[in-house]
Amino acid sequence: MLDVARPPSLTTRIGGYVALTKPRIIELLLITTVPTMIVAERGVPSLWLIFATVFGGTLAAGGANAINMYVDRDIDQLMERTKSRPIPSGLIAPRNALIFAVTIEVIAFFFLWAFVNLLSAALAVTACLFYVFIYTLWLKRTSTRNIVIGGAAGAMPVLIGWTAVLNRLDWAPIILFGVMFYWTPPHFWALAIRYKDDYAAADVPMLPSVASMRTTAVRIVWYTVALVALSLLFGPVANLGAIYFVSALVLGAAFLYLAVEVLRTEDSVKAMRLFGYSITYVTLLFGSMVVDELVRSGL
Repeated sequence: MLDVARPPSLTTRIGGYVALTKPRIIELLLITTVPTMIVAERGVPSLWLIFATVFGGTLAAGGANAINMYVDRDIDQLMERTKSRPIPSGLIAPRNALIFAVTIEVIAFFFLWAFVNLLSAALAVTACLFYVFIYTLWLKRTSTRNIVIGGAAGAMPVLIGWTAVLNRLDWAPIILFGVMFYWTPPHFWALAIRYKDDYAAADVPMLPSVASMRTTAVRIVWYTVALVALSLLFGPVANLGAIYFVSALVLGAAFLYLAVEVLRTEDSVKAMRLFGYSITYVTLLFGSMVVDELVRSGL
């Protein structure tokens, strides 16, 4: 907890508000947004459109994350991994956190509506509402499928990026949505294996805290199979070429190998290795989309 005798500095408080938005998660969301825009454009969209989409998307995701921290403040203080967050640590008052969260969410909607389009703005708000009401307030504390269904919110940025360029949805972004949807459970469960005692202490039924290691590992493998299949399907549907296909195949094979290793060994160290690779996987997979598209476009 903070030392109440020495109030935190303005810089510390600003840092606390930034932390409410979960910047590391936002970085990952943005990694998926810009490449999707490039594939939709068949080249590089205007820098202003990229900025507007990224800025509005950052505010929308940050607002949703901050609301999540407000709602979860009771369980955050029970978990070693989260007890130093701005609200349970006493840095930011809950009421102030909620006001901040709602404010930037509203700004995000009107900014995206004004400078991108209404469809993208509506998708951003839908992602927030789904994350808050379906995942945070309902599933997270009641179902082992919490992160499975809740992962839909984290998959929305690819739809936002696509509609920002074309102002419509097609099969390609829907399949890419599926890629991120099926990526989320193995990514998150791999991390949750390490912190399963934390989730148990907070009475959150995250799969590794209520099921055996083997059950968790089996589900990780099956979701990884679906992820790899969808990533390969995306190539022809989005009319991408060999660079993307080979990248998706190699990256997916490595993902599946690490997932099978978790199943084979039931080792938490292997699970953390999978978690670390899962972030690399997304970065390189979406990066290969950009390279493929730019090479094929002659840029």
